[in-house]
Amino acid sequence: MVSTAELLVDAFGRVRDVVHRAVDGLDADQLQFRVDGEANSIAWLVWHLTRVQDSHVAEAAHTEQVWLADGWSDRFGLPFPRQATGYGQSADDVVAVRVESPELLLGYHDAVHEQTVRYVEGLTDADLERIVDESWDPPVTLGVRLVSVVSDDLQHGGQAGFVRGIVTRRGTET
Repeated sequence: MVSTAELLVDAFGRVRDVVHRAVDGLDADQLQFRVDGEANSIAWLVWHLTRVQDSHVAEAAHTEQVWLADGWSDRFGLPFPRQATGYGQSADDVVAVRVESPELLLGYHDAVHEQTVRYVEGLTDADLERIVDESWDPPVTLGVRLVSVVSDDLQHGGQAGFVRGIVTRRGTET
C-alpha cells in the first residue's frame, strides 16, 4: 500500500517534471516571452509557482524559505520585497522577472523541491489534519494546503508549457 507521504512526494515530483519540460534549453528571451502585454512569461510563471511552494511549505514545516536561507533572492536580484511570491503582481512586475538562464530558475526550483520532499516524506496521515490557516472557513489543514500547492503549481507549470510551445514554434515558422 502506498502511503500519503509517498503520494505527496510523487505529486511534487510531477511538478518538478513539468517545470523542467517548460524551461530546459530555453534562452533568456524565450523565458521572457509574453503572448501579449498582459500575459505571464515562462520566467515569471516558474518563479511564482516556486516561490508559492517555497513559502507555503516553509511555513507549514516551520523552516526558513529556501529563497531567503540559500541566497536565491540575491541571485535573482528582483526589484520586489524579499518576501514577494508574485501574488497580485502587475504586468509591469511580470516584465521585471528577467532570468538570464534556465539554470537559475531550475536551480531554485530544484532546491525548493528537495526541501519539500524532505518535509513531506516524513509526514503521517495524522500530520495532515493539523490546522495551518485559521483565516478560512473551514480552517485549512496541512493536507488541504499541500494539495492546493500541487494544484496551483501544476496549473502554472502547464501555462509555462503552453507558452513554451508558442515561443518555440515561433522560431520554426517560415
